[in-house]
Amino acid sequence: MKPLVFVTVDAEPDVPPFLSSSWRGMEEGMPRLLQLLAELNVPATFFTTGDAARRYPARIREALKNGHELACHGMTHRRFTDLSRSDAAAEIRESSGILRDFAPVDSFRAPYLDFPEEYLGLLEDHGYRVDASRGRYKPSHWLRPRAETTLHRLDASISSSWIRLPVVVRDPLLSGLSSPVVLFVHPWEFVDLRDEDIRWDCRMGTGDHALQSLRSAIMILQDRGGTFQRARDWAELEATP
Repeated sequence: MKPLVFVTVDAEPDVPPFLSSSWRGMEEGMPRLLQLLAELNVPATFFTTGDAARRYPARIREALKNGHELACHGMTHRRFTDLSRSDAAAEIRESSGILRDFAPVDSFRAPYLDFPEEYLGLLEDHGYRVDASRGRYKPSHWLRPRAETTLHRLDASISSSWIRLPVVVRDPLLSGLSSPVVLFVHPWEFVDLRDEDIRWDCRMGTGDHALQSLRSAIMILQDRGGTFQRARDWAELEATP
């Protein structure tokens, strides 16, 4: 079966919470990523923090000009499970306002792929249609009770660091993923962070290797006949009989 494929990008400060005061990903990694997506003619969804959009409006406009979707990743990359309901609502409201000054925004992903199910109503209240805040590879995906919602859920298939694994490990994983296949990466991965004092899986294979790894991962899915979509399309696809 030919898969539906969603390439998603979390546009945020560098390697939160380890290097959160730097923005080399938005400054250096983002242009490299946009160039790669243009070369492969692949649309992507950029889950962007309000802070990133406010600091780097030209990057956001470039992504939109290239046909990519702008989506919400919260305001400050704080973990929503650490926020009260009122603080979570304020984060969603502020970030939504900033992002929607650039374009319509229908899709949401919480930082760290961690969003309380009891807060889903906040997304509905703010006009979101797609929630991409879960990962199929995470235990919480299977263990956490799921709330009733009108949102269309689009779960990440694998961790971003898996894309940077050696091909003998990664390629069989990619070939076996079921549809929809949801990849996610971060602009900071396309900056060489191998010498930074951060967690091993965050620094491993960053820079040129990460860029080429994403290229080959996309090409594998293209060879499988994958149809590449934006997150907002998932709502229409799920609603189609």
